Amino acid sequence: MTINREILRLAVPNILSNVSVPLISSVDTALMGRMSELHLGAIGLGAIIFNFIYWNFGFLRMGTTGISAQAYGAENRQRMVHTLLRALGIAWGLALLIVALQVPIGNLAFQLLEVNEAQRPLVETYWHIRVWDAPATLGLLALMGWFFGMQNAKYPLILTVVIAAVNTSLSWYLVARLGWSVRGVAYGTLVAQYTGLVLGFVLFAHRYRFILPEIRRHLILQTEELQQFFAVNRDIFLRTLFLTAAFGFFYRESSALGVTLLAVNTVFLQFVNWMSYAIDGFAYAAESLVGKYVGAQQPARVWSVIRRSFGWGLGFALLFSGVYWFGGDALFGIFSSEADLLAEARPYLIWVVLFPVLSFPCYLFDGIYIGLTASRSMLLSAALAFAAFLVSYLLLRDWGNHGLWTAMLVFMLGRGIFQGLLLRSRGLQLT
Repeated sequence: MTINREILRLAVPNILSNVSVPLISSVDTALMGRMSELHLGAIGLGAIIFNFIYWNFGFLRMGTTGISAQAYGAENRQRMVHTLLRALGIAWGLALLIVALQVPIGNLAFQLLEVNEAQRPLVETYWHIRVWDAPATLGLLALMGWFFGMQNAKYPLILTVVIAAVNTSLSWYLVARLGWSVRGVAYGTLVAQYTGLVLGFVLFAHRYRFILPEIRRHLILQTEELQQFFAVNRDIFLRTLFLTAAFGFFYRESSALGVTLLAVNTVFLQFVNWMSYAIDGFAYAAESLVGKYVGAQQPARVWSVIRRSFGWGLGFALLFSGVYWFGGDALFGIFSSEADLLAEARPYLIWVVLFPVLSFPCYLFDGIYIGLTASRSMLLSAALAFAAFLVSYLLLRDWGNHGLWTAMLVFMLGRGIFQGLLLRSRGLQLT
C-alpha cells in the first residue's frame, strides 16, 4: 500500500469523526444563540472551562496513541494491552478527582475567567451538570487514542458520530421542546458521552478480546515502561497547559471587551474548531503511521509520511480559508440572526480566513511528534510560542480585538516554526 493511500485510509475516517466533535459545541452554541447574547456567551465560557480541563488531559489520547502505535509496529501484544490499561487507570483516577473537587475547581474557573454576575448562574448550572461526564470523557480519550495507535480509525469514527447524534438530538429536544435552556445542552452532552463510552467497550470486545490473555498484572506496573508512559504524558500535559492557557486568556480578554465581542469571538472560534478538527484528521494519521514505522524501524517511510501529510494539510487549509472568505457571513448566520451582531463581526472575519493557512503546520507537527514520542520537544515549542503570544498581546493590546486575534495567530504560527526548526536540526532522534 502506498503512503498516500495509508494516510487517506486513516485520515478520511479521522476527518469525518473529528468534524463531528465541534458539531457538538456548534449545536449547543447555535441553540443558545437563538435565545440571547447572554446565553451564547455563557455557553462559550462554560465550554472553555471543560476544554481547559479535557485538553490538559489530552495526553490520555496522544500519549496512548504514540506508545501503542510503536507497540503495534513492533508486534508486541503485551505492550499494546498494557498501554490501554495504564491509560484507563489514570483516566478514571483523574475523573474521580475532578468530580470530588468540582466546587473549588468551578469557583476558581469562574474567577479566572471573570464571569460577570449576569452570566454566572448560567455558567454554574452548565458546569455542575457536565462535570459528571468526566469519567466517560476521559475514558473515551484513552480508548480512542489506543484505537488510533492500533491503526484503527473506523472505531473512533463510529464513536464520535454516535456521540454527536445523541448529543445533537437530545440537546435540541431538551432545549427546543422542553425549554431547559443551559440545562438542556449540558444534559445532552452528559448522556452522549456515557453512550459513547459503553459503545467503545462493546467495539473493543468485538475486535480486540484476543489480546486479553496477554495481560500480566505484574507487568502493568513494570518500572521501565511505566516511567516512559509517565514521562511522555507529563510532557504532553505541560505542553497542553500552554495551549489551554492561551485559549483561556483569549476568552478572558474577549469577555473584558464586552458581551458583544465575546459572542463574536465565541462564534469565530467555532470556525477555528471546524478547521482544526479537519486538519487533525491528517495529524492523527501521522501519529499512527509515524509511530508504526518508528516501531518497525523504517525511517525512510517515516519521512515519506511527514512530507505527504504536509501536502494534504496545506490543501485542506487553503480550502477552509476559501470557504471562510466567500461564505463567512452565511456561516455566521447559523449561530445568530441578529444583524447588529453580524455587522460587529465582519471586521474580524479576516482573522479566521488567515487562521487555517498560518496554523496548519503546528497541528501536523503535533501528530508527527506524538508518533515519535518526542514529548519534550513538543513542550519546548509550546513554551516558546506561548511566550511570543504574551509579548505580542502586550505590544498590540491597544488594537483591541484585532490585537487579540493577532497574538493568537502568533502563538499558532510560532508553534509550527519552532517544531519545524527542531525537527530539521535533530531529525528523528527528537525526544
